[in-house]
Amino acid sequence: MTNGEKVRGTVTSNRRASRTRRTRETAVAVELAVDGSGSGEIATGLPFFDHMLSQLSKHAGFDLRLSAEGDLEVDAHHTVEDVGIVVGEALGQALGDKAGIRRFASIALPLDEALVFAALDLSGRPFLAYDIPFAEQTAPLGNPPFDPQLAEEFWRALCTAAALTLHLRLVTGRNTHHMLEASFKAVARCLREAVRVEGGEVPSTKGRL
Repeated sequence: MTNGEKVRGTVTSNRRASRTRRTRETAVAVELAVDGSGSGEIATGLPFFDHMLSQLSKHAGFDLRLSAEGDLEVDAHHTVEDVGIVVGEALGQALGDKAGIRRFASIALPLDEALVFAALDLSGRPFLAYDIPFAEQTAPLGNPPFDPQLAEEFWRALCTAAALTLHLRLVTGRNTHHMLEASFKAVARCLREAVRVEGGEVPSTKGRL
């Protein structure tokens, strides 16, 4: 944790959790319900990022309430990364011991000319393999601007905090918006499947995840 950071979290029943994180750079608050209706109330100060998080909430079927204030006058990096941390922490807490979940999921998701492959494992082991390249001169999206390269930082922070394995790969694509949106939707659909309860046992020969 960075100097001056305060973290607080609570866990409730029905696979819900809330987390807050406050540092000298950001203040983030998240309420997450895994078994939701896909409802999102999101405000990060970055309209394009809000749009992507709304896609994540909608297509995962999660109810997500998220507010973030950050030093956007410096850069959007701190806000994006810390949102990833807090959403990941909330997801990990909401899933608890993961008894009965499907655990694995994968999808090839198209959005017009863009096609993104995602594979996810709620493994308890944080790992990100990210291969969605953008040209160095790719323009940011929205105002304040969201640098497309920051999506990787969001996913890395989320994977670390939620202790999950995620592979994201661009199969084909040209439009920056389409490529990013396809990636968020792909992860969302994987989460929707991976968190689904289909039994009572923890899906691991180790007996825990």
